[in-house]
Amino acid sequence: MPVKSTIFKRIHIWRYKHISEKNFIFLLSLVIGLLAGIISVFIKNVTFAIESIFQKGIILSENSIYFILPIIGLLLVYLFVKYISKKPSEHAIPSILFSLSKRDGIINKRNIYLPLVTAPLTVGFGGSVGLLGPAIASASAMSSNLSRLLHIDRKTRSLLIGCASAGAIASIFKSPIAAIIFAIEIFSLDLTFASLLPLLIASVSSVITSYFFLGDSVLFDFNVTEKFIIKDTLFYIILGIGTGIASIYFSKMYFGISSLFNRLKSAKRKLIIGGLAIGVMLFFIPPLYGEGFGFINDLLLGNDIKALGSNPFNDYMDNIWIVIGLLFGITIFKAIAMTTTFAAGGTGGIIIPTLVMGSALGNVVAKVINNCGLGFSVSEANFTLIGMAGLIAGVLHAPLTAIFLIAEITGGYELFIPLMITASMSFIINKNGLDHTIYTKELLEKGALLTQDKDKSVLTLMKLESVIEKDFIQLHPEMSLGEMLKNGVSKSNRNLFPVTDEENNFVGIILLDNIRTVMFDQTLYNSTTVETFMHKPPEYIHFENDSMEVVMKKFQNSGAWNLPVIKDNKYYGFVSKSKLLTAYRRELINFTS
Repeated sequence: MPVKSTIFKRIHIWRYKHISEKNFIFLLSLVIGLLAGIISVFIKNVTFAIESIFQKGIILSENSIYFILPIIGLLLVYLFVKYISKKPSEHAIPSILFSLSKRDGIINKRNIYLPLVTAPLTVGFGGSVGLLGPAIASASAMSSNLSRLLHIDRKTRSLLIGCASAGAIASIFKSPIAAIIFAIEIFSLDLTFASLLPLLIASVSSVITSYFFLGDSVLFDFNVTEKFIIKDTLFYIILGIGTGIASIYFSKMYFGISSLFNRLKSAKRKLIIGGLAIGVMLFFIPPLYGEGFGFINDLLLGNDIKALGSNPFNDYMDNIWIVIGLLFGITIFKAIAMTTTFAAGGTGGIIIPTLVMGSALGNVVAKVINNCGLGFSVSEANFTLIGMAGLIAGVLHAPLTAIFLIAEITGGYELFIPLMITASMSFIINKNGLDHTIYTKELLEKGALLTQDKDKSVLTLMKLESVIEKDFIQLHPEMSLGEMLKNGVSKSNRNLFPVTDEENNFVGIILLDNIRTVMFDQTLYNSTTVETFMHKPPEYIHFENDSMEVVMKKFQNSGAWNLPVIKDNKYYGFVSKSKLLTAYRRELINFTS
């Protein structure tokens, strides 16, 4: 036996003897939080190091040609994927959600290091995406593989993946409460003490890790000085409506551009077209460069000129409506630049671009109110903050995450009421406009989405293969009644027989009840065939396309006790209602225990 295997075996034996399962999970959540914090700090520092090289002019003496950098970064990502990793990084949150629902929380170990390379290259060279998604992807893959190594069961493994995600968010934003809520809202974890405490431990340990390496520096150096005023309520409702509409635009633009680039089969062509498009956008709108935290901070401090940077409209910046127009342009083009970066082969996340877009829109709304000539006056900084919350609530369908994230990262707990107003309005509008988010659309179509609905989540976790029965004797249409009785009925303990042709195509079924009245009439043994007695089933189950929810509905609507399964257009087996319900009950107990 290998030495490594022996060591792990001894560790497992010692752990089972001396540490309870509950305490072991707490210990693991602490370790995962620390590792998630280290991953987040690493990915941030590497990216900022790349950015600082260009800002200091070590490589390029003039930053006026910064708009060519994204295509260089995308080229480096392309070369890394083609010659080293051999496989591109997946979109972080959707791939994690799919792993939780269809792969028992098992994530490929290569996802630990892929985002740590491709994301800094994408963002450091100016790609208009965020680092949070890659940090979550890497931390979750690390958590999944550590759980497998320690023989953790599926349900606990899912919880620990949630801990890793919470840890990454807590480390980057230094917002442990929002991190916990994110894990619960996005990953549909049960809000119980058993799940809450590990999430809390992971978040706190990750934040401490971030403080240890980065000190007390924060992403947004801003404190709320202007409190909520009741007369501004209508304006916050208007902002909520605006961010709700903008969040629908954000999602539709993402789906539209992604679909457009998917038509280009060549990765090189995607890289060239996408890189050039990003470069053009950066030339006219410099704040689209990179993540955009500097842009948000400048808006919060009221420094509009610095936020907008050097652009072709510099000579007109004393006109407030030009400033408003440029800020609105960022609102429009941030979603385009972000999606183009993804489509061209870049790696990143959507949360931070959403914050940038929301901050610009909130600032635009405030400036319009203050300069419309009607005598109104609102806090531009507060609207900038709350615009971020509104867009997050709409785009992610996570209003509580949005509220607590903005409150924590800015110390703006005094703005809870307007945060709640805007976030709830945005969420309601988006939810009525779109049934899915950027994270969930593809999973919803595959029937692989976990939700807070326990019934749907249990059906999602169930695997069709596990309830298929294959011990049925197959009959053929040309077989005589005598042959059927001799080779089928007499040798089977089933009362159901599938009828297939020579190529295993399913053509019908025979129930024992169909032949009960004639099975002892020997005069019919040679004169009648299987084809005489067979009939079509009330429904078919298609192995490749039907989710377990669809399968359950087919049983409910047809009233059948057994339905045939078709795979690759061939007969594959049967699913019985009794086995399906037994498997459902077992999965429900596992899910809720």
